[in-house]
Amino acid sequence: MPQTHPLWLRPSREARLREIFEKELAFVNLDLCLTCGMCASGCPAAGIDGLDPRKFLRLIMFGADEVLLSSQWIWVCTLCDRCRYVCPMNINIARMVYHIRGMVPKEKRPPNLQRSCELQKKVNSTGIPNEDFVWVVNDVLQEARQEPGWEDLKAPIDKKGAEYYLNQNAKEPTVEPEEMVPLWKILHVAGIDWTYSSKWWDGANYCLFTGDPEDWEYTLRKQVETVEELGCKYYINTE
Repeated sequence: MPQTHPLWLRPSREARLREIFEKELAFVNLDLCLTCGMCASGCPAAGIDGLDPRKFLRLIMFGADEVLLSSQWIWVCTLCDRCRYVCPMNINIARMVYHIRGMVPKEKRPPNLQRSCELQKKVNSTGIPNEDFVWVVNDVLQEARQEPGWEDLKAPIDKKGAEYYLNQNAKEPTVEPEEMVPLWKILHVAGIDWTYSSKWWDGANYCLFTGDPEDWEYTLRKQVETVEELGCKYYINTE
């Protein structure tokens, strides 16, 4: 095989990724792959950076660990699971992509993604103070109440015992605050008893996409603790 072939990467290939997946992920059996291409046929990221799900599996099989760990494709993948749904052998490619992301050092991950995760562990993914969120909600609410028929519109915050807890994508109060109002109106017309929280209100979870289970669990747990503290029965995730 000529040295220029994309799979002829190094004279020595350890296939560490394959060993890890087959040892730690019970549902992974790479030998089941039929190379049928069904996974690539429905993949929204197919062809980006020269990869698709089938090629991704081939690189694991051939021990091209360094190529995958440095590939941009693992970050382009949406983890949508379409590949697994169409796979006749039910190979969970998205789960492997997620694990590879977690193996990449934080300083080598997409900077905006990692930054959003780090911010979210402190306050929210955009970094705006919680006091600003409360102020924006109340300011937008007062403006929305100026519309005829919406004088009684509500956007409660920290309402104890509300039936529903509503989180919020941090982008909207930061740069598109008016986009919060339509959902408030729907909840108002439906007669839903709901509330925001003044802390851990960000509904996004960028830490999910970095591949770090501990960071992902931490941000989710803080939201759950907030819901329990308020005594809400249902959790509405806007994400």
